Amino acid sequence: MFWINGVEQNLISASDRSVQFGDGCFTTARVCDGRVVWLDKHILRLQQATERLLMPTVNWNALTQEMVEAGGHTEEGVLKVIISRGSGGRGYSGTACQHPTRIISLSDYPAQYHSWRERGVSLALSPVPLARNPLLAGVKHLNRLEQVLIRAHLERTTADEALVLDTEGMLVECCAANLFWRRKEVIFTPDLSLSGVDGIMRQQIISCLSAHGRRVEVVSQPPNVLADADEVMICNALMPLLPVNRADNRVYHSRQLFDFLSQHCCDI
Repeated sequence: MFWINGVEQNLISASDRSVQFGDGCFTTARVCDGRVVWLDKHILRLQQATERLLMPTVNWNALTQEMVEAGGHTEEGVLKVIISRGSGGRGYSGTACQHPTRIISLSDYPAQYHSWRERGVSLALSPVPLARNPLLAGVKHLNRLEQVLIRAHLERTTADEALVLDTEGMLVECCAANLFWRRKEVIFTPDLSLSGVDGIMRQQIISCLSAHGRRVEVVSQPPNVLADADEVMICNALMPLLPVNRADNRVYHSRQLFDFLSQHCCDI
């Protein structure tokens, strides 16, 4: 199901800047029992992204109500919200765009997430790096060609997710998830100040661990640091948290941190 500016439809103008330039941002939320999980956090994420992208003001009250109504159509599903700068003018300038386009879609919840939480997942190192750009780092903008290529290469392997580096060879994230690892009592997650997406679940985990007095370090490290890790996990707002069994040739058996987070930090 699709809604555009509150109207159920699946057609958008060819002049819309999401089509022309990938000019916009998005978020993807889980729906449970007809409720959009972390609705306020998803709205805040979109607000912060539109500010970073210098977009016109969005009717946030209308969008919030549209998300609530869309989520009510299913017991369990995936709600994706796209904010485009809208239509207007020609060329790169967006000064003629005064009315952002709100696009909402509702789809089935990925069945594999339930089984992955039980058996864990495997990661394969991707040959596709993420470019460094501090101006866009952290934002879930519509320019996703890097992730499209990462996914295409991943589908040539038997792994469940990709382990993604930046152009300097530092760990960033997965294709569609953030990354954490534990070495003894210290938890690490990649620095996303130059590339990657600062996911809602990542923020939730960092906040939760800090509240419980656990040491979290945000680092810029190459992938070989995972060889010394005792435990690796990935997360996003849909999964929301998955244990990693294998990253390339390294095998992990511990679920100590996963079990702690499952009990204290997230409802899975």
